[in-house]
Order: sequence, then structure tokens, then C-alpha cells
Amino acid sequence: MAKRSRKDSKGGIVKRYKVVKSTLDPNTSGIYITCARNKEKAAASEILSIFEEKVEEYYSDELNAMNSASPDGSGSIEIESKEPVTTESKKEISIEEELQQELEGLKNHKTTIVDTKKNKPILEQLDLQTECLVFVKTRKPIVPEKFVHRIIRDLADPHDLRKRTRFVQKLTPITDSCHASMEELAKLCERVLPQHFHKEEMVPVKFAVEINKRNFSTMDKMEMIKYIAGFVGKQGSLEHKVDLKNYDKLVLLQCFKNNIGMCVVDKDYRTDYKKYNVQELFEMKHKNKETTPTTAESAPASTQSNTSK
Repeated sequence: MAKRSRKDSKGGIVKRYKVVKSTLDPNTSGIYITCARNKEKAAASEILSIFEEKVEEYYSDELNAMNSASPDGSGSIEIESKEPVTTESKKEISIEEELQQELEGLKNHKTTIVDTKKNKPILEQLDLQTECLVFVKTRKPIVPEKFVHRIIRDLADPHDLRKRTRFVQKLTPITDSCHASMEELAKLCERVLPQHFHKEEMVPVKFAVEINKRNFSTMDKMEMIKYIAGFVGKQGSLEHKVDLKNYDKLVLLQCFKNNIGMCVVDKDYRTDYKKYNVQELFEMKHKNKETTPTTAESAPASTQSNTSK
């Protein structure tokens, strides 16, 4: 049977186009990933592979608890088992070969950790239809800002010089998000900021607010910053101070189209972890390795001469 086709008033065929959702819903939590141009799919595969590995490593207790809580006893989390790579096999191949093998395995990559009780993946890539930008939605037990901080800390380990990604650049977690309006931003602040700034007997901290916009012109940047700064300090009743360069905590906002995402990071975001830029972390590790003298080179001249005798 032939397909039906609609015609307009002039007799021409009206084509039906698939609508692709490229925005985020309010209350979405997850991680923005910037990447090399035209490498969005490859970057998504790279980072999902790392995320899945780390979810199993960091949240094993929570995943086991979710399994135990399943009503039928069959478990609520499905995790595809993966064969561990032995140290012996790693030594047999170069870094380039290892990376190539990983990339080959990522071509048809799909997330494998699923909450079967809710029939939803714990990690889910959302197609933003935007150049150089990827988004991975997260669900419990993942807390994006803690999850990303721990991953970055692992990737910054100077003893591990493996290059885990080729196309991934910067990671930006969002703990929660809202529709782009001052009213909804106020509610978002209530959900995200008190745990970082309004604890009882909390020592005053220096803080800053950073707003990154992408295809976003709905709200005025300075108006948003002023509101958030006022909320953090409870309109002056708390002794938290704004310090744009030497902050203890940074309120990060990622504004994309009609969505505002928010999280809070500590000062090591700036001081130690290159603002969560994976490529820069890798370059820093190799630079530090090249400039670090060996034991023989760093030994005093007298010691070296005595050794030679």
C-alpha cells in the first residue's frame, strides 16, 4: 500500500518533519560537556563510557541497595558486566593503540545502567542539536557536582598518565535547573544554595557567581548575579563576602535556551582542576612530569660525586 501524502491548496506535497526536542525540562540534573567541533557523538560516547565506569565504582552500595529494595526481589538495576583489563594486557599495547581500541568500542555505545523499576537509565544523553555541546542527564543516586568533582580528581591523578578522551573538553555539572524567569530562579536558589551557604554556625566564606550563556537572551546577567549574591548573604544578614578571584565557593550557572542550571563548586575548581577542563588537566600532568627532575638529577652534586667514586 502506498503511503498517504498530504497536499496543500496548490496541489504540492506537504512534508512531515520529525520534531527533535533540543531543550532541557525544568528540574533536570546532569552534566554539560563541551567538545571539539563536529565531534559531539564521539565525545558523548567517550564520556558515557567513563561515567558508567565511575557510577559502578562510586555508587556500588547505593546500586546494591536499590537492587535489594526491588519488590519482586529481582533487583531494580541492570548493569552489563564488563571483563576487567589486566595489567599484563595493558603493557602489551601503546597508549595510542589502547585509545584506538576504546574508540572502536564506543561507536555503538549505549548506556547500560538502568533502573528497571522505573524503566529509566541512570545516565541518559540528551541531544541538544547544538555545536560543540553535549548533555548527559543524571538520576539518583548520582549527585552531579559531587560525581564530577570525584571524576576530575581521578583524572588529575599525576600517577595515571593515560589519556582517557580525545574530544571531551570541559565538564559542567548542574545540580538542578529551572525555566528562565526570575520567579523560577528564586525557587532554584532555595533548592540548591542553602546547603552550601546557610548551615547553622557556618564560618563566613568568600564566594563568586559565574554565568555561562548559550543561545540564551531571556534574562539580564547582572540582574541574576545581584539576586543570587543577595540570596547567598541573606541580604546582608550573613557575613559571606563576594570575591571574584579568590573565592572559597563558586555558584555556577549554565543558561541554555529557556533553561537555567545551577551548582556550587569549591575553590579547587579554579586552583587545582583547571575549571574542570579535561584536556588542560591532561596537558598539565604531562608538563609536570617533564619538569619534575629524576632522583639522580635532583640529588646534590656532592652525593653524585661520592656515588661515582
